This record gives sequence, structure tokens and C-alpha cells, in this order.
Amino acid sequence: MTAWRRKTADEVYAPQEIEARLEDELPRWSFEDGWIRRKYKTSGWKGTLMVVNTVGHLAETAWHHPDLTVSYAFVTVKLVNHAAKGVTEKDFALAKKIEEVLMWQPGKEEGAVLEGTPDDPRFKYLKYD
Repeated sequence: MTAWRRKTADEVYAPQEIEARLEDELPRWSFEDGWIRRKYKTSGWKGTLMVVNTVGHLAETAWHHPDLTVSYAFVTVKLVNHAAKGVTEKDFALAKKIEEVLMWQPGKEEGAVLEGTPDDPRFKYLKYD
């Protein structure tokens, strides 16, 4: 049973609502220190830059800006609505879009005409969960 109710775009969710919502909708994300966050592992610097640029594009398009921690083989994305001073519907919406785009694997789709990257470490850039 869902332990949260959908709020308006700028209403802040309570910590227990955030935890329940993440469990329901974004199980690889966590709630820590007032932020929802996710660490994406990459295969190296090239993959890290691709993740950063993808997240940057999505965030700028949404006009909602995450904090990023960037290292050689990972990117941590942290979301909070700074104006509302907490986690809001905007954070969940952007997290879902980031997750959808970064975790997309075209070669795994039924009837896919796009192959996806070859199963070769030279071409992999993201470590899928």
C-alpha cells in the first residue's frame, strides 16, 4: 500500500513519504541529508562525461538543476527543490526522466531496430543495474 499522496509541483514531501515513494517508483534512488540521490557507475571518464551531459541536458530542459558529484568512474546525482527547501514533485519527475534516459538499452526492447552498444568493454560506457 502506498504511504504517500501525490502533491502539487512545489509542495514538500515528508521524509517518510519520500522513502515510500522511492521504494515504489525509484528503487535505486535513496533519500539522504534532505536530497534524493542516485550513483551511476560508468566505465571511465568518457562514460562519466556522457552521463553528466545527459543529466545536464535533461535538467536544463526541465529548468530544475541537480547537484552532481563527478569522478572518473561514477556520477552521483542529487535532487532537491531549492526554492521549496525540500523534495517536491519536480524532483521525482526529473529523477524518473534521468533514470529512463540513462538506463535505456535499445537492444533489449522487443522488436528493437536499434542494436545498442556491442557486448564489448571497449564500447560500454554505463554499468547497468
